[in-house]
Amino acid sequence: MCILAIQFRLVPESPVLVAANREEFYDRPSQVPSIQSGKPRVLCGIDQQAGGTWLGVNQNGMFVACCNRTKLTPTIAPRSRGVLCRELLRAQSSRQAVDKAMDELSTGNYQGVNYIIADAESAWAVHGGDEPNVVELDEGLSIIASQDVNDPRDDRVQLAHRLLTLQTLDSPVKFLAVASKVFSRAPSPPGRATMIVRSEDHGTVSSTLLALGIKPRDAIYQFANGSPDQVKFEDYSPMLRDILSRGLREARTKAAKT
Repeated sequence: MCILAIQFRLVPESPVLVAANREEFYDRPSQVPSIQSGKPRVLCGIDQQAGGTWLGVNQNGMFVACCNRTKLTPTIAPRSRGVLCRELLRAQSSRQAVDKAMDELSTGNYQGVNYIIADAESAWAVHGGDEPNVVELDEGLSIIASQDVNDPRDDRVQLAHRLLTLQTLDSPVKFLAVASKVFSRAPSPPGRATMIVRSEDHGTVSSTLLALGIKPRDAIYQFANGSPDQVKFEDYSPMLRDILSRGLREARTKAAKT
């Protein structure tokens, strides 16, 4: 499973603010975030086993991430949820990505999954359970893990919500500073909600902090290649700013031609 928090359109200069912990088997290899070939350009990590991703941003400023979820009816020979996440990042807008996600999930070819899809205009939670559905996110803080977004029955989601609302996070720097501490919180004793998961063969394997600003130069992308209570966040912001600047130039060129 994974856990992700998104603060949407509360900070005018950074409409999309994200903190996310990825959980996976320790022996499943992955690559740190890098710029992928093709158009639109995408910055994301790569799961080396299936070739998909768990989280990324494209040059249009659209963010997509996935979390595994419970599904009562198992899928035989399922298609990779991470590969679909990577395909969604090729969309031109969040609305287009949501439509593709729902079309794909409606085939029944995937195990349970949640997708969070957002750009400066709109943000969505796509629940890929036994009966896929989509929820448009309101302005403010939303948190998702292995159940529905902001599920009041999910103790882990409720813990993250409490910790992230102890103070007003009214700037990207403040959000990322507080979120980095919350998502680096040491594992709780068994039986209690926890931000970091650690067991014998699987657990929290990486963490991401993200700020998508109105201007490419204000974008921030920080990544911890390991459990964030044990390794430091590294700065991948220059690569994110590069693809966002490319996207802005291409959009301006296209507008000038029309």
